Amino acid sequence: MISGANQDFGLLPRIINGSIAGISSTAATYPLDLIKTLMQNQSKVVGKPSYYKNILDCALKIFQSEGVRGMYRGCAVNAALITPEKTIKLVANDAFRQLLEAKDGSLPMHLQVLAGGCAGTCQIVVTTPMELLKIQRQMAKSNDSATSLNSRQLAMQLYREKGILGLYHGVGATFTRDVVFSMMYFPLFAYFNDKGKTPGSNQVPFYHSFASGIGAGAISAFLATPLDVIKTRLQTLENKKHYTGIVDCATKIMREESASAFFKGSLLRVMVRAPTFGILQMVYYLGIGEAMMDLKPLDSLSSRKETEEFK
Repeated sequence: MISGANQDFGLLPRIINGSIAGISSTAATYPLDLIKTLMQNQSKVVGKPSYYKNILDCALKIFQSEGVRGMYRGCAVNAALITPEKTIKLVANDAFRQLLEAKDGSLPMHLQVLAGGCAGTCQIVVTTPMELLKIQRQMAKSNDSATSLNSRQLAMQLYREKGILGLYHGVGATFTRDVVFSMMYFPLFAYFNDKGKTPGSNQVPFYHSFASGIGAGAISAFLATPLDVIKTRLQTLENKKHYTGIVDCATKIMREESASAFFKGSLLRVMVRAPTFGILQMVYYLGIGEAMMDLKPLDSLSSRKETEEFK
């Protein structure tokens, strides 16, 4: 048993929970994430039909040309880095919430937003190279030898050409997307999850955490879609000569493809992020890490005191 200060925050069980939750959510939703990336990277050309007509058409073309394995193209690097990425996101948010809360356990909405933003900032050290390598593998054609480098070879190539900064191509766009998403997601999740507390107890049923994660993930994912489109375009190395930065990318998308292009793949993004964060939060609060270490179950984000209502 671990007692005292270590029991107060429970860093190690949170790390275990975050790791298991990250791997579980990624394995369940990766094919949809692949389709989202391919759909978002399609630029409209006047007079020419898009290669992928819709979600189903994209999935069928991938399956027909590459089989089931093709649906998990680029998953290896994601699986390797998703554990620290999701762990940092979840644990950092909990840590910042505990740091910012008042002595009576209350946490005003603006501080919840701040805690979420800080958590989003912490994760980009892992998220940026993970997303960069994942997108290159997702965009690679199985019959195109020029783009068939695996994740390790691609990482080494970028490192040799540009040093460590080569792995952080698009870090500004990644930072913007992740911080904005986290500032919306975590307060929303805490608010929804708080409604499921058992009377007389701080515990929330796992299925309510699952539903809360889905709801908060869907809303935040949709609203952050324009930032995700820009990030995806910038991190696709084939586009690096076409776009010089976030503002240039946004301007050219607006001018060449219209405002609707900023929400390209929004339905897919919601379909990916909603179940991802539903599974993530459900597994995170199941208490697997606590059970392994013989500790009491992890309290939910809003367990110390009723979360303030949105104003």
